[in-house]
Amino acid sequence: MMGASCCAPPPSKADPRWRRALWIALAVNAGMFIVEFTAGFAGRSVSLWADAADFLGDAGNYAISLAVVGLSLQWRARAALLKGATMGLFGLGVLAAAAWNASHGGLPHAQTMGVVGFLALIANVGVALMLFQHRSGDANMRSVWLCSRNDAVGNVAVMAAAAGVFGTGSAWPDLGVAVLMASLALWSALQVIRQALAELRGAADGLEAGGHHA
Repeated sequence: MMGASCCAPPPSKADPRWRRALWIALAVNAGMFIVEFTAGFAGRSVSLWADAADFLGDAGNYAISLAVVGLSLQWRARAALLKGATMGLFGLGVLAAAAWNASHGGLPHAQTMGVVGFLALIANVGVALMLFQHRSGDANMRSVWLCSRNDAVGNVAVMAAAAGVFGTGSAWPDLGVAVLMASLALWSALQVIRQALAELRGAADGLEAGGHHA
């Protein structure tokens, strides 16, 4: 459950450390999208495709966050709503891809999954640690932290799936991890959307109260 501090508005001026952290996160995610997109097709891995799509979505989310840094809480909440919807669509898309590959896909390359999953884990843990201090800001900041946390969890799961594929000679561990990542994305999307809607209602109430006092 989100604490009350998660809904508190940050200082009116944008923290330069927050902006710098977003630029670094954007570069890391864009680069890892290219790596995992290529490896996912080469290794025929649904979980790597899912992680590559997640990296691309996160890069776009960081770009949106940079665009609204320093703007009003209302605009930041609207951006968080967009990001929450993106996270939800990602989750639904991965579920659809997993269902298709369950009947049409071949055996993924366990070695490719393991190596790329480990590289992605290193990248995401670094980004998550960098963003950890900002996790209790507004919905926009919280959505960025959740994206990074989800990525790190997803990378560990991809590595576990690689071990499962190698040990069983079956694609089911890969498909199972893809479904797990989709479920995590859907849950996080719900959290972000709930907080963003609460902030929008709070901003609207504040404007209405200000109008009555004018």
